[in-house]
Amino acid sequence: MNRGELYLVRKPGSQDPRKQRVFVVVSRQALADSRFSTLICAPVYSQHDGLSTQVRVGLAEGLKKESSIHCDELVSLPKSALTHFVGSLKFAALRELNRALAIALGLEDPYSIPSTLA
Repeated sequence: MNRGELYLVRKPGSQDPRKQRVFVVVSRQALADSRFSTLICAPVYSQHDGLSTQVRVGLAEGLKKESSIHCDELVSLPKSALTHFVGSLKFAALRELNRALAIALGLEDPYSIPSTLA
C-alpha cells in the first residue's frame, strides 16, 4: 500500500450516500508501511467544482471517468478496507495533491502561524 494509490472502498461510511467510493491514500509512506491500522485518505467524486483543494484525476489513474480528489473531506480508513486497487497517481497528479492538501490544511507556509492563533 502506497501514498497516492487509489482504492475502491465498499460502504465507505454512514455519511456517504454511495455504496462504494474511490479513495486515494494521502498518509505519509512511513505510516502506510507501519503496523498502524488506519490511513488518512481523500475521497474521489465525479464532480469538480474548480476549488484549489480539488485535484483532477481520470483514466490515466485507472478510473472509469474524469473525477476529482476532494482534499477538504479527509477521512481515516482502516487499511483492511483498502483492498480493491484501482490505480496510482502519476507524478504531476501527486504534486497537485500535495499542493491541494497544503491549501486544505492551511499549510501554504508551514512556518507561519495564523494571526488568529498568535
